[in-house]
Amino acid sequence: MTTTTTRTAVTAQDRGSALTGTGALVRFILRRDRVRIPVWLAALTITTVGTAQSFQDLYGDDADRARTAETMGTPAGLAMTGPAHYLENYTLGAMMSHQMLGFMAIMVGLMSVLAVVRHTRAEEETGRAELVRANVVGRHAHLVAALVVVTATNVVLALLIAAGLGGLGMAGITWPGALLYGAAHAAAGIVFAGAAAVTVQITDHSRGASGLALAVVGVAYVLRAAGDVGDNGLSWLSPIGWIQATWAFLENRWWPLLLALALAAALVLVAFRLSVRRDVGAALRQPRRGAAAASNALANPIGFALRLHRGLMFGFGVAMLLLGITYGSILGEAEDMLAGIDVFSDVIAEIGGASVAESFASMVMVIMAIIASVYVVMAALRPRAEENAGRAEPVLATALSRTRWLGSHLVVVLIGSVVMLLAAGLGIGLSGASSMGDAAMAGKLVGASLAYLPALWVIAGVAVVLVGLAPRVAALAWVVPLYAFLVGYLGQILQFPTWMNNLSPFGHIPQLPVDDLDLVPLVVLTGLAAVLAACGLLAFREREVNVT
Repeated sequence: MTTTTTRTAVTAQDRGSALTGTGALVRFILRRDRVRIPVWLAALTITTVGTAQSFQDLYGDDADRARTAETMGTPAGLAMTGPAHYLENYTLGAMMSHQMLGFMAIMVGLMSVLAVVRHTRAEEETGRAELVRANVVGRHAHLVAALVVVTATNVVLALLIAAGLGGLGMAGITWPGALLYGAAHAAAGIVFAGAAAVTVQITDHSRGASGLALAVVGVAYVLRAAGDVGDNGLSWLSPIGWIQATWAFLENRWWPLLLALALAAALVLVAFRLSVRRDVGAALRQPRRGAAAASNALANPIGFALRLHRGLMFGFGVAMLLLGITYGSILGEAEDMLAGIDVFSDVIAEIGGASVAESFASMVMVIMAIIASVYVVMAALRPRAEENAGRAEPVLATALSRTRWLGSHLVVVLIGSVVMLLAAGLGIGLSGASSMGDAAMAGKLVGASLAYLPALWVIAGVAVVLVGLAPRVAALAWVVPLYAFLVGYLGQILQFPTWMNNLSPFGHIPQLPVDDLDLVPLVVLTGLAAVLAACGLLAFREREVNVT
């Protein structure tokens, strides 16, 4: 009896000590993310409510929605949106669930993955977790605190989305459906947070943990798409398929969310079990033994920078290729898809062009270029991440100058921007040429994609200027692609004023293949990018390293 009682007491004490300091870490995370969390919540809520409003403007009557449902019933339409069951009664609410749940699940997954990795593996990678653990902090406190904050963030997002949609008072968007629609977002975010909790145990680098977790998000989307197109049950292997199977605004089934919560709980349990099998700062996957001597490429600044960027470049390049293939597969159906939709018809009429497919391709090209700018910002801010992690200072203590170090990263960013647009152009070009039966479209669309290079270079220049002049606020470089998305995508649909589009570097690129090639804006943007890059390099040469 005494032995059993003692063992029980020790077990309870161990569990308590493993979570010691969790409350303090939760408050610390909330303090650190006092800007990030509200920005994510506002962006996702505004996107959802704004989309619902635009759907009402675009598809105001039953005839418009019926035509859209007919188009979305094609394999390409189902792959991009969701299951065909929503098309049986295509109200505004059903349209939201069909077209937006899958896309928003990716965005919520991105938010959750980045937050979990930022407050767990990134803390270990920089050595801060070890310093914190030297105090009275339990083994699981960091992970639990991150999961508590991410879960709470997703719950708040669910309530904001539900309140925003329910308050619109639109036909087909009911309060019960809005609550379920919001809860589906939270369920997806919590599942992918659990996936990130596992991946941070596997790899010893934050970028690797993020990449693995985001790959899970991508696989979930692909399984959902394959299941919806083939109607073969594969979507039931995907958390995104589960949340879409709630039939929000149609049947309002809550039970599929239980599958998501059960998977999230299992993933968190696995993460806890794995975390006790490794040391702080280490990972379950042991790093490979390097070569006895570095290759000649690593002895060169550009080769070394390329080694650091290769994972992000490869992963993003594959994503851009797949995105291009997806868009290209529906070019042959573009005319039928857009028939009867007045807003899109007006936009295409304004663009002009030899065919609806070419005009639609020019609209899509802007979106893909803006997505490529996300890679540019991530890669251009990598030097700042190296600086914050303390890895830049030892490198700069050698004979390598600051200008060459930062310049080598910039060169790789410029090369990567070419890779992104070329991958997107090849994807949409080859797929579009196949769907239209016109081989000449491949070359046209590849050339149209590369025309956006100067715009990407300007964004890279803005990021370098911020790294050199104002490193504390270098994250403001994200404002440029965000603004470009608002005016480049929503602006075309909602008819924003022309001057707003002119503030974006993408607004000055000729919309090939329907426009004639005008070299003047391309040369001007390239010159501006060169000036910005030069200013950033000069400023970095003069300032202190490791500015916090």
